[in-house]
Amino acid sequence: MVYNPHEVLQYTKRKLAADGQEGDVVCRMWRDEVAAKITRIFCRILTFAVNIFMIRTIGRDVLGIINVRLLLLESTVIFLSREAINRAALSVSSTKQLQKCSWAQLINQQWLTLPICLCISLVCVQLWLHVMLPVEDAVYRQQYHYACYVVALSCLLEFCAEAPCFVSQVFCFVKLKVVISTLQILVRSSVFLCLVLGLDGTKAIEYFGYAQLASTATIFVGYYGFYLYYIGRLMKFREENKKKDQVTTFNENMYGNMEDFPFKSVVDFLPGVMLKKNEDVLNKDLVKFTMSFAKQTFVKQILTEGEKYVMSLTPGLTFSEQATYDIVNNLGSLAARFIFRPIEDSSYFYFTQTIARDVQLKDQDKKKISEAASLLENLLLAITSIGLLATTFGQNFSHSVLYLYGGPKFVSDDLPEKLLRCHCVAIYFLAINGITEGYMFATNTGKQIDKYNYVMGIFSIIFIVMSFVLTRIFGPVGFIIANCINMLCRIVSSCKYIWQQYKPLDYRPLKGLIPGKIFSIGLVITYVICYYTKELVF
Repeated sequence: MVYNPHEVLQYTKRKLAADGQEGDVVCRMWRDEVAAKITRIFCRILTFAVNIFMIRTIGRDVLGIINVRLLLLESTVIFLSREAINRAALSVSSTKQLQKCSWAQLINQQWLTLPICLCISLVCVQLWLHVMLPVEDAVYRQQYHYACYVVALSCLLEFCAEAPCFVSQVFCFVKLKVVISTLQILVRSSVFLCLVLGLDGTKAIEYFGYAQLASTATIFVGYYGFYLYYIGRLMKFREENKKKDQVTTFNENMYGNMEDFPFKSVVDFLPGVMLKKNEDVLNKDLVKFTMSFAKQTFVKQILTEGEKYVMSLTPGLTFSEQATYDIVNNLGSLAARFIFRPIEDSSYFYFTQTIARDVQLKDQDKKKISEAASLLENLLLAITSIGLLATTFGQNFSHSVLYLYGGPKFVSDDLPEKLLRCHCVAIYFLAINGITEGYMFATNTGKQIDKYNYVMGIFSIIFIVMSFVLTRIFGPVGFIIANCINMLCRIVSSCKYIWQQYKPLDYRPLKGLIPGKIFSIGLVITYVICYYTKELVF
């Protein structure tokens, strides 16, 4: 789990208040991180299991409507309504500006997400119903229309709990977030499966809307229920702490060092309750700060979900093809999530601690630079080898993997196999890009990072345009081709930076991109053996 820097600051500030607690803090943070990672893996496995069930029993058309269209609606409404307000409020609450911005104003600002969500939902639902590609099947179309409104309603319900959710981020209740996120996935999956299996499987799209509404109700009940319990216990803890020197009836880790927690009742989470006389409802500086984030929000959402927007607007892709791409994309991205991501995070942290950003390499500690260059070369060699292995085996055993995942119906045409084969090639570029770009961000100056953000924006726009063009030529495979070209451009840009940085020195870390002769020969032999033996698997 990657912690928000503000969360780490708040967590450490509170937990280090008592002398000699540094080791306990590290242990707790480590335990929370492990728990969060296990939870993410569990939720991913559960989602995969539900997708397997839907592929084998309901069909890819329904899966495409749910996983691409309806979840895109939820993602769009939630992100556009929350992102700017949440980022601005967290930034203010982590700095000295909190003295100028009261908690009452912060809570009021969080409740602004509700009317914003209402406006965005009304617009988005109409776009989803009348602008995006229509659902041709009459039965599915009626369910889809109904589900769009239910998903929008679930978003509104979720933002009713935005204030306690924000407080949980500020005071770093990491375990609470992990538990509620897990319950949300469990409730949505359980309700959906129970309705489909127990009632009528032909109404799966409508039932997904009910399941989504139930999952957001879990968020609402979870946060308010927790704080109803926690605040009551915290008030008793404070009263008991005033009477005794040693507190024995309460958990010190949960209630100690919480003097800065300003809420005395769950009612304080409602708008205007904590507002003092002659105090502005909203902080003007915070509103301006929010507007600066809002300018980035729309672009960021388009770049993040660009593939799904293109799929929803491109006439050439059926819902079945959209579902197939989404399934294969999630399946192929497992390597990125569970293999490459930990390597990228660890290497990024190492390079930030080893190489100074604002000092040229020739003027830094030669021993550290030598170690960094050697590590970068070995990392590139390792991830290049992993990427080539994935490409080699993926070209030959994609059919077998997809057969196990989706059954014989799923692999009845060659599209899933073709997509996974292409995605295995994309894994090679994804692996290299993660390390080279991570190194660049770890050693860039602030000006260089700002400059590269514009370059990234250009790459992303080019990616969306290429996706639209290539999908009309190659179908869903065009997304993967466009993604490969996009990552290749980013790799070239970051490799150029690394080459220029090490040019005055004798180190050549980019040599790690070229695998050894023995490995290359072994890879060719492995490919040949796999090619002629793959038919024996199934």
